[in-house]
Amino acid sequence: MEKTEKLLTIGQFASLHGINKKTLMWYDQIGLFKPAAINPANGYRCYSYRQSPILETILLLRELDVSIDEIQGFMKNRSAENLKCLLDEKIAALDLQIVHLEALRNTLRNHQQNMTTLLTMDLSQISLVEKEECCLVTVDIDRDTSFEKEVELITAETARYQLGRLHDASYGSMIPVSSLLMGNFYNYTCLFVEIPFLKQKKGLHTQPKGKYLRAFHKGSWDNIPKRYEAILEYARNQGLTLTGFSYEKGINEAVIDRIEDYIVQIEIPILE
Repeated sequence: MEKTEKLLTIGQFASLHGINKKTLMWYDQIGLFKPAAINPANGYRCYSYRQSPILETILLLRELDVSIDEIQGFMKNRSAENLKCLLDEKIAALDLQIVHLEALRNTLRNHQQNMTTLLTMDLSQISLVEKEECCLVTVDIDRDTSFEKEVELITAETARYQLGRLHDASYGSMIPVSSLLMGNFYNYTCLFVEIPFLKQKKGLHTQPKGKYLRAFHKGSWDNIPKRYEAILEYARNQGLTLTGFSYEKGINEAVIDRIEDYIVQIEIPILE
């Protein structure tokens, strides 16, 4: 077989591109990527090295989950403009996927931190911690808001911010420090949703940066007033002024079955 350039066997060409030769056979069968020549002596497919950029483009698009139909459409009308449009679309989709994966990583880190806390925590301890500023999606509630209404409000907010899965966020409740100081330990005014990938601030509640008192409560909410009394006494003894809201969130829902084992993390900003 005389050729002006050396051709590669299907096995050689497949190895060059790190794929199985059956993939090249299938691409040939569906008309997506044809060999440069067919050996008339044995019917074997042969490929030119100059076909490599085209195959690598196909493999790249497949790695980006571009459908075979889309790739075939592009191959029939190959041009710089068409490839740019296709890549623009896939890069935008990839950017969204990266944002989601970053949020998922943050979620996993939060769960990891919660599990580390569970394994090392002293439930009786009240400590000082530093926190970064965080923006929270909030919904207003009061003592008359039913559980069904709370679910409805939270569902509407997660839909509004296009939150796909519940594990992409953490949830909790807020009670004003002014209520705690007056002994109103059940005067919850907001539910909050913390979404890791949420960058905007307009219209959101800002949980301020700074020092916080952190404590934990285990078990029924019936006993949470005693925990808040201990927190307030600790703040008075340490000469600390509490401000803003107390932020409560559960940290062990995934590993318990009984409400008696439920642990709430309580964090309250300190006025500096």
